[in-house]
Parts: sequence; C-alpha cells; structure tokens
Amino acid sequence: MKFNNLHEILRSLYNEMMPLSADMAAVAKGVAGLGALFYVAIKVWQALSRAEPIDMYPLLRPFALGLCIMFFPTIVLGTVNAILSPVVQGTHAILENQVLDLNKLQQQKDKLEREAMLRNPETAYLASNEEFDKKLEELGWSPSDLATMSGMYLDRQAYKMEKAIKDWFRNLLEVLFQAAALVIDTIRTFFLIVLSILGPIAFAISVWEGFQSTLTQWFTRYISVYLWLPVADLFSSMLAKIQSLILERDIAMLTDPTFIPDTSNTVYIIFMIIGIVGYFTIPTVTGWIIQAGGGGNYTRNVNQTAM
Repeated sequence: MKFNNLHEILRSLYNEMMPLSADMAAVAKGVAGLGALFYVAIKVWQALSRAEPIDMYPLLRPFALGLCIMFFPTIVLGTVNAILSPVVQGTHAILENQVLDLNKLQQQKDKLEREAMLRNPETAYLASNEEFDKKLEELGWSPSDLATMSGMYLDRQAYKMEKAIKDWFRNLLEVLFQAAALVIDTIRTFFLIVLSILGPIAFAISVWEGFQSTLTQWFTRYISVYLWLPVADLFSSMLAKIQSLILERDIAMLTDPTFIPDTSNTVYIIFMIIGIVGYFTIPTVTGWIIQAGGGGNYTRNVNQTAM
C-alpha cells in the first residue's frame, strides 16, 4: 500500500468519526445548562445588588454557546473546516507541482549520467552490458589479458554492489521520510478527532464563570493542529524545490562532454536527513502561526480589577 493511500485512510477516519461529537452533546447540554443558570443568576444578582440596569447582551452568551453545542458538527466543525480546507488544498497543489518537476528532472539527470559514463572508455563497461562484452572480445587469452579480464569482472561487481548499497540507503531514507510525514499526519488526525469529539464538553465548560478562556483555547488548538498538514506540505515543497535546483545545476554540468559525474548522491541524502528531522518541528512552527492569550490574560485582568 502506498503512503498516499494511508493519508487518504486517515482523512476518511476523521470524516467518519467527526459525527461522534453529536453523541457528547447530551452530556454537554446538561453541563452548559447548569452553567448558564449560575452565569445568568450571578449577572442578574450583581446588577440588582448595585441598583444598576441589567445588561442583556452578556446574558446571550450562554444561549449562543448552547446553540453551538446542539449543532456542533454543522455549525462549529463544518464552519472551521470549510474555512481551513482551502489552505490545505492550496498547499497540497503546490507540493504536487514541485514533486512532478522533481521527478522529471531526476529522470533527465539519470539519463545524462548514463550517457556521461558511456562516453568515458574507463567507465563505459560498468554501465553497459554491450560495452562490457565488446571489451571482453577485444582481449585475448594471454596471462595479462586474463588478469585484465578478472579485474574487469571484479570492478563490475564492485560497481554493482556499490550502486545497490547506495540505492538501498537512498530508498531507506525515502521510506523514513515518508514515515515521518505519516507519523505527523497520524498524530494530527488523533488530536483532531479528540478535539472534535470532546469539543461540545469544552464549549459547555466555557459557559461557567472563570472558564471562558476554554473556548478560545479550544479554537486555538484545533486550528493549530489542523494547520500541521499545510505546514508539512510547504516544508516538503521547499525540500523538493531545493532538490530541483540542485538537479538543474547537475544537468547543466552534465551537458559538458568533459564532465565526470559524481554518483554518490551525497547532497540528496543530506537533504533527506534534514527533511526527516525537520518534520518533527512542524508542531512548533504552527504554534507561531496562531496564538491566544488564554488563562494568562484572564488572570492578569482579574488582578487588575482587584487592584
């Protein structure tokens, strides 16, 4: 199964489990109703004790949250996802374009490297079976020719072994790179499912006096986790663009007939390692995109009021 199919499964898992948030609405309604009762009673009692007119606007807050709890999958999750999904689609389109260009350049570079090795008489027999057989036919059966023939077989086997090891290590890094992306996407999906299912409870708790910041923190965390995927796509696009620029430079050098190619792929391996490590910095980066004051501002406002 391809990694893209695994990402599709995670998206399907989220879509199938998102309606479960409606099951928590019954519990959330009770918590929110009790909180609304105390909230309205406190506000009305404070106004009466100060002989002030009752301000009705703040009293509408519990009822608005109650409507959100009753229709949580549609009003809350549907609205937030509809706003953020174009960001995901846009960054994914950028990634697909970069990867498509990268694959074309890689195929062009591989073709030019093979042509460059065939131009060099010392390495042509390593890359081509026809050149290897042709060189064997030119040799005789003298002791020196037999020694040369043995050296050719050894060089060809060493070349194949070295190439196999490099390809294996390159494939291993590519698998680890894809696995790192899958880990981030899996954790993201898990967080979104938990936030979606328990979202009505968070809204109900925010009705209570002193817990209003719960609502802001829920939105902050949900949007931040949701943006993990767009940030990951942008990070992958950046790596693909860097590799494309490197490949373009290598292709320009390979067009020179006197240039001897370097098949070590050292730069490619380095950027793959950077990509694996960089994927795990995505949660930190998304925390820079959206922030909320939360409980810190609430505590500071309380202290200023008390002073």
